[in-house]
Amino acid sequence: MDMQAFSFAATLFLFAAVPIGAYVAYSDLSRMKIPNVANYALVASFAVLGLIALPFTDYLWQWSHLIVVLLLGILLNAAGVLGAGDAKFMAAAAPMIPLAEAPRLIPIAIVCLLAGFVTHRIAKYSPLRTLVPDWESWRSGKRFPMGFPLAMMLVLFLGQLIWAY
Repeated sequence: MDMQAFSFAATLFLFAAVPIGAYVAYSDLSRMKIPNVANYALVASFAVLGLIALPFTDYLWQWSHLIVVLLLGILLNAAGVLGAGDAKFMAAAAPMIPLAEAPRLIPIAIVCLLAGFVTHRIAKYSPLRTLVPDWESWRSGKRFPMGFPLAMMLVLFLGQLIWAY
């Protein structure tokens, strides 16, 4: 895959990923739900922007990522590792990530998961919690709103793709 072409595509994807990711993070923090409409919007943005920005064969290949990640997400959800909304969001985001760049995603994912978890726990047990006292994620016990770090991961990954190429 021509990574310069994907850098251009990542620039377009970022315009969609930032507002959708912000909505996903807010919704998951406040309600512990990732609405399907966010996933549909992410898939629709890839469908339109990818068709414009990617070579057609690459565009078609990227769709397979959605299917593979969705199947893995279903298995992880069935095993109780993550929520169904998280699995669907990861699948919706997958076409925006070229397979050749997946190794770059791993450290970003680790940093985002740790940063998201630590940030959430600090806010949960600090006076910051009083700013939004009704958020469901404060009362969710051991459950964690994965939409927050997953959205952060997608945005940071697309940003580094633009910067790297």
